[in-house]
Amino acid sequence: MRAPIGQFDDATPAPDCLDTLTGPVADAVRQWSGSVPADQIVYVDTEPEWADTATFVEHYGQDLLDRSANCVVVAGKRGGESTLAACVVLSTTRVDVNGAVRRQLGARKASFASMDTATGETGMEYGGITPIGLPADWPVLVDPAVVDLPYVLVGSGRRRGKLLVPGKVFAELPNAVVLEGLGVA
Repeated sequence: MRAPIGQFDDATPAPDCLDTLTGPVADAVRQWSGSVPADQIVYVDTEPEWADTATFVEHYGQDLLDRSANCVVVAGKRGGESTLAACVVLSTTRVDVNGAVRRQLGARKASFASMDTATGETGMEYGGITPIGLPADWPVLVDPAVVDLPYVLVGSGRRRGKLLVPGKVFAELPNAVVLEGLGVA
């Protein structure tokens, strides 16, 4: 199969490679019920040492930079309670943690979750966290620019491989909130 974006040697509909995905991501694809068929979510095999965005686009094409998104885990704190959430923004922007995220979570303080928390709570590898397959009760905050793209390159749950996902899928994820101003230049 030819990848919908980018030039990849190996592109496979996600439902056809569930054994390659982490458990939570494979389960989410298996149980998929969005308006976009699951086979339009495409897995591309990539080198794990090239997973970080700058290195990735250097090896797989600069044109992917504007079509790539990062998914980061944040912790919002208020009193003694902590809320974990995922934030999905274009790779060319950063997450407005202390503004948009803090306000949306109703938190007094918000910060990036530690690597141990992010990987332990998601069941995914650091540097490959994806919004597909996150814990069902987590808010998934998505910048509108991500939703507006025909296809978005995002982590696969592992450092090896990426998912190519139609942008509108992100707005349909459980607990998704499309949040204006989430990604800032």
